[in-house]
Amino acid sequence: MARFTDKIVVVTGAAQGIGRRVAERVADEGGKLALIDRSDLADEVAAGIRAKGGEAIFIAADLEQWDGAQKAMTEAVEAYGRIDILINNVGGTIWTKPFEHYAPEEIQAEVQRSLFPTLWCCRAALPTMLERESGVIVNVSSIATRSLNRVPYAAAKGGVNAITASLAWEVAERGVRVVASAPGGTEAPARAIPRHPGEQDAQEQAWYQQIIDQTVQSSLMKRYGTLDEQAGAILFLASDDASYITGLTLPVGGGDLG
Repeated sequence: MARFTDKIVVVTGAAQGIGRRVAERVADEGGKLALIDRSDLADEVAAGIRAKGGEAIFIAADLEQWDGAQKAMTEAVEAYGRIDILINNVGGTIWTKPFEHYAPEEIQAEVQRSLFPTLWCCRAALPTMLERESGVIVNVSSIATRSLNRVPYAAAKGGVNAITASLAWEVAERGVRVVASAPGGTEAPARAIPRHPGEQDAQEQAWYQQIIDQTVQSSLMKRYGTLDEQAGAILFLASDDASYITGLTLPVGGGDLG
């Protein structure tokens, strides 16, 4: 397939995991990529794509802040002239524990990590899409909006779902589609950059095991998904194959609807 031939595709959080796999598969289908991350590991991903004959640049930015998101989208447009597709992939649980054990600053950090990058990037990319009356935004949410030991993360991803539905309504008649994928548990290589700022003690490990058990139990298929199963859904939503779909959050959790 070559669904993204000559499309300008921005992927945030492209250093590892789902974001990296999405970027690699977009390149395989002819897309020209801007990979945004605050880690230089995304520069290695871009270099790997170029080594295979693809086109990709790396833009370093902290997307938890408006200035970082605005800078990143501006640089992408300066490099390629436009943004056809924005895939908002930044986010992820930092801590996993019952809500009463979260400190206020941890709650704020979870929301800052998993809501604001999507909110800011949508706002930063939207004007150039509306000016051209063309564009697709794919937000990466989570089925963990209904799960154990992740209330602040669930709140953030619930916000991503709300952004998707409300923004889609605003811009559908102006040529822009807004959709979301909600991944379930996903098998991936060990993270090069851990989300958790320190070592987990025995209690924290037990709480984390609870979310693993719940994720498998909630899936009708009783397993985690693969990176390609998650990337495939995201790429479908981003492609013209989904041209009559907007405002939708698609659960990709083996039957777990979140």
